[in-house]
Amino acid sequence: MKKIVCDSYEDVCRYAADVYALQLKDKPDSVLGLATGSTPVGLYDELARRYSNGELDFSKAQSFNLDEYYPIDPSHPQSYDYFMRENLFNKINIAKFQIPKGDAKDPVAECVRYDALIDKAGGIDLMLLGIGLNGHIGFNEPAVSYPVGTYLVSLTESSIVANSRFFGPDEHQPTTALTMGIGHIFRSKKILLLISGAAKADITSKLFEGIIHTDIPACMLLLHPNVTVIIDKAANGE
Repeated sequence: MKKIVCDSYEDVCRYAADVYALQLKDKPDSVLGLATGSTPVGLYDELARRYSNGELDFSKAQSFNLDEYYPIDPSHPQSYDYFMRENLFNKINIAKFQIPKGDAKDPVAECVRYDALIDKAGGIDLMLLGIGLNGHIGFNEPAVSYPVGTYLVSLTESSIVANSRFFGPDEHQPTTALTMGIGHIFRSKKILLLISGAAKADITSKLFEGIIHTDIPACMLLLHPNVTVIIDKAANGE
C-alpha cells in the first residue's frame, strides 16, 4: 500500500486527477470504478475542469459505481445516480456508465445483473474508494463475513447518521443499499483510496496499523498488490 500525504484536500484532488490522466493516456478504454460521498466531489470537479480544457478524454472509457441506496428512484436528488450525473457525468464525455438500479423490483436479480456487466467489461482497471468513519468501503459495513459479489446490505446506524445530513427532516432515508462486494473491488487492477479531513484521522490511523480484521473492512486493502492512498495532512493526524 502506497501512501501519499498532501498538504490539503485540493492537493489530494489534483494528485488523484493526475492518476486518472495517466490511466486514460495509457488505456483510453479503461473501466473505471467510481465512488460517491463528499470526498470525491473535488476530484470530479477537477476531472470536469480538465475535460473542459481539452486535457482529458473519456469517450472510450466506461464506469461502474460502487453502490446505490435501495429502494430509491434514480431521479431522486439523494440517489447516487443523480449525484453522479450532477457532479461528473453531465460534465464529461464518458462513453458508458453503470450504477446499480435503486428502483429495481428484484434486488437480488439486480445484483446478479450488475456483476455480469462488470465481468463482461473485463473487470475494473482503476477503482476509486473513500472510507467511512467506521472503516467501510462502498457500503461493505463492518461484519463477520462478506459476499463476494454485489449484494443488498443493511446500513449500520453510523452510516445512516453520517448520511442523514443529505436528507430533509421529513424525507425518507433508505436504510439498505446495493453495494459492490469485496470480490469485485479486489479484482480491480489498481485501487485509489482518498481520505480527507480531521474526522477521518482516527480511522486512518487504524487502517495503517497493519492489522487485518473485519471490524474495519478497509483493512483488507492491505492485501491488495496495487493500492495508493492519497490523504491530506488533517486526515493523517498532522
